[in-house]
Amino acid sequence: MAIAKAERLMNLALCLLGTRRPLSKRELRGSIEAYLEAGADDAFNRMFERDKDDLRELGLIIETVENLEGETGYLARRDSNRLPPITLDAEEAAALGLAAKVWQQARLAGAASGALQKLRAAGMPEAEDSYDVQPSALEPRIPVHEAAFEPLMLACRDRRPVVFDYRKATAARPETRQVEPWTLECWRGHWYLAGWDRDRGAERVFRLSRITGKVRSRAGAFTAPVPDAVTVRETVESWAGETATRSARIRLRAGCGYPLRARAQSVTQGADGWDELEIPYGHGLDAWLVEFGPDVVVLEPADLRADVVDRLRAVAKG
Repeated sequence: MAIAKAERLMNLALCLLGTRRPLSKRELRGSIEAYLEAGADDAFNRMFERDKDDLRELGLIIETVENLEGETGYLARRDSNRLPPITLDAEEAAALGLAAKVWQQARLAGAASGALQKLRAAGMPEAEDSYDVQPSALEPRIPVHEAAFEPLMLACRDRRPVVFDYRKATAARPETRQVEPWTLECWRGHWYLAGWDRDRGAERVFRLSRITGKVRSRAGAFTAPVPDAVTVRETVESWAGETATRSARIRLRAGCGYPLRARAQSVTQGADGWDELEIPYGHGLDAWLVEFGPDVVVLEPADLRADVVDRLRAVAKG
């Protein structure tokens, strides 16, 4: 069975690399013997989608193109799948080894390990990793708990539009968003997606933990140009008040709101189970405070207090 699958993947890769125009599923099925023997259309479609994902996982860049008749085709351009000679010194090899340890989730860890093995087979030096000499309680790690991370990562890589349901901090119910994904970035323990929101016709940043349900891929090309540099962190920082020039005073229930405490400019402990904090105040702070629900009370300024109350009322009304 393993030999049969490897042969099928090889044949599919050769077809995609050897064509000068996108090939449809129908054409690929007629060109590969294993697909002809697949039987029903559903069985073939499942087999083809798995094979396509496996080839992409192995590093083959497969483009999805829609022709004038609306039929979807696939090809792997040779210039996109050709790498120049790779030369790394010992320090660069050590940096790659350290970067591979960052990913702790199973699929990403496997991909990182496989990439290192390929580089070593191509002659990358086996550098001594100074981080392994002394055992340490600190390890580089980026947590990925959101189910939306992997499909969005692949969609960013393959430049494929996606559709997902997204619940804003102030909304009781999610709404459907059609997005052309650009990049993912981690900030303060949360993952964010930057991309082009087709319905709003503008750049938007989405927090992955607010995506509900499955991320669905869509055929077709991007309708908006992808910027050379996508400033996800700067956008999120401005929304969270990181660029604030004012301060706000809040009451915070004892033992709660540790992210707020980490950013506080001053903390006064109270005897009634509530502490008083002074925190930076910038655009978007009201939306962040709402996430802490009844554990936060805004004292001043009045406009921030009013914004938080309005958001809470909107959530209560549904």
